[in-house]
Amino acid sequence: MLSKQQEKLLKSVQKPARYTGGEVNSVVKDKSKIKFRYAFCFPDDYEIGMSHLGMKILYSLVNAREDSWCERVFAPWDDMEQLMRENNVLLYGLESGDNIKDFDMIGFTLQYEMSYTNILNMLDLAGLPVRSVDRKDLTPLVVAGGPCACNPEPISAFVDLFMLGEGEEVTNELIDLLIKHKEMGSSKEQFLEEAAQIQGVYVPAFYNVNYNEDGTIKEVINTHNAPKTVKKRVISDLNNVFYPDKFVVPFIDIVHDRAVSEIFRGCIRGCRFCQAGFIYRPIREKSSDVANKQSKALCESTGYDEISLCSLSTSDYSEIDKLIPKMFDWALKKSINVSLPSLRVDNFSDELMEELQKVRRSGLTFAPEAGTQRLRDAINKNVTEGEVIRTAEKAFKGGWTAVKLYFMMGLPTETLEDLKGIAELAQTVVNTYYQNPDRIKGKSVAVSISVASFVPKPFTPFQWEPQDTKEMLEEKQKYLLECVKPYKKIQYSYHESQTSFLEGVFARGDRKLCDVIESAWRKGCKFDSWDEFFDFSKWQEAFSECGVQPEFYANRKREFNEILPWDMFDYGIRRKFLEEENIKAHKSETTPNCREKCSACGANMLNGGKCDAKR
Repeated sequence: MLSKQQEKLLKSVQKPARYTGGEVNSVVKDKSKIKFRYAFCFPDDYEIGMSHLGMKILYSLVNAREDSWCERVFAPWDDMEQLMRENNVLLYGLESGDNIKDFDMIGFTLQYEMSYTNILNMLDLAGLPVRSVDRKDLTPLVVAGGPCACNPEPISAFVDLFMLGEGEEVTNELIDLLIKHKEMGSSKEQFLEEAAQIQGVYVPAFYNVNYNEDGTIKEVINTHNAPKTVKKRVISDLNNVFYPDKFVVPFIDIVHDRAVSEIFRGCIRGCRFCQAGFIYRPIREKSSDVANKQSKALCESTGYDEISLCSLSTSDYSEIDKLIPKMFDWALKKSINVSLPSLRVDNFSDELMEELQKVRRSGLTFAPEAGTQRLRDAINKNVTEGEVIRTAEKAFKGGWTAVKLYFMMGLPTETLEDLKGIAELAQTVVNTYYQNPDRIKGKSVAVSISVASFVPKPFTPFQWEPQDTKEMLEEKQKYLLECVKPYKKIQYSYHESQTSFLEGVFARGDRKLCDVIESAWRKGCKFDSWDEFFDFSKWQEAFSECGVQPEFYANRKREFNEILPWDMFDYGIRRKFLEEENIKAHKSETTPNCREKCSACGANMLNGGKCDAKR
């Protein structure tokens, strides 16, 4: 229940439903029967956070415990924040309206680097010191997890502990441990010392980093008996791991307003730029029966008329041809649309196309990533232009008229010829539509190309590569625009180079960036992934004041023997394997996907030697 003071603010904000709680399937509990309270924070606005599957899973997981209560917290938009500060209203949980500074644990999900200033802003709005060293009490404990936790060093000064890898099991273990230490009256340090022994838990205060004169890392020294190497957590059996049978249904439109059914984790492809494809290994699949059952339960409990199958590459799911007919058996009767994102152009089967024609048609999205075969081989995309065109042909014959193509710019070994190839490939797709004799007469084709700027990420074969400078990316963007101009049916969009540059800095940064992030936040930086808030000049001031050269992190090539800020973490991928993949990239040599041949990346060793790639 919101207080009268909280309710009063909602009369003056643009979207009050972001802050009210009370949605269908939200969980309210009796506080007198609860031992543990958890504020699950998404460091972006309600519409984005409510679309995130990981939050839905862990919210339901914690609330399935009788002794625990998890509430949702999102970054207030500018209008709400201003009113909160003016009226001394602290950041609160949506379910109870209680201030989160009084909770036992405050957890942040780290989905993208440009959300880091929002973490500091939310801690400050909660009435808490932003630095962990200034939070002396055992609770509230500030924790974080998610993909960016694979290199948490740039925000290590603000978070008490990080959870590396998958959170379903480690979350429950941490809750049990914190309840025990609360009852014992332990200090924060005593709790953290025991927590550091849990696989997947990283306590940054227990690691000292020493640097060489050139700014590179000399050594990392573990203290307090913390492990020298922290191994990520892996869920072995997806068929039996917790998965919600209901989602909170928002009052307002959100970015992905539909039910989501996870079908497998990991990726067989090994695209050399793709962090998710490596850090989510090994491959683990749900059976089609389990996926179908969970999908149906979600649609029944939420009333959604669309369900999306979630994975890194949906058409690589080994039971996709079994699952789709099973889902259509009930979905079509209830006019529920089944959405298949992340389709691959090289295994878009005729059978899958035939099934997709039974539901509402939306645009199809594919990711060739590069405009020439040489560069696609260098990044190990393992897709040919012929496969792209054949897939477009199938789609157009099936009645589709809109295709979106994703590409990257600034990839290692890229030339202007590769960029020109993006425009030429898109035009070939347009031509393919008009060459289709069965196309709908009078209906034109819409082909859009979206070009992201390449950012080297930890635990990928490109983690040693320099990122293109802002100036280089801007020149390439202009060049590609000139290449696209003559083609009337192609829409072209790209990412801003300044945000990509900062993402590159934080993705491979170290602890020296903590001061920069705090400085930028104190200057007013927040919602940095939003154009209307992003202010690069403030970031430049922060780097300058802290004596940090951002180019050192973004635009510098690293040698294989350099100690990297994330080298104390074990995500299962052998370093030697990544080095070999890097060398092959510079020769434009490909590596077979995991179903064709195991390349011994090492990820299965964190899962008892098991991997479902050979299913």
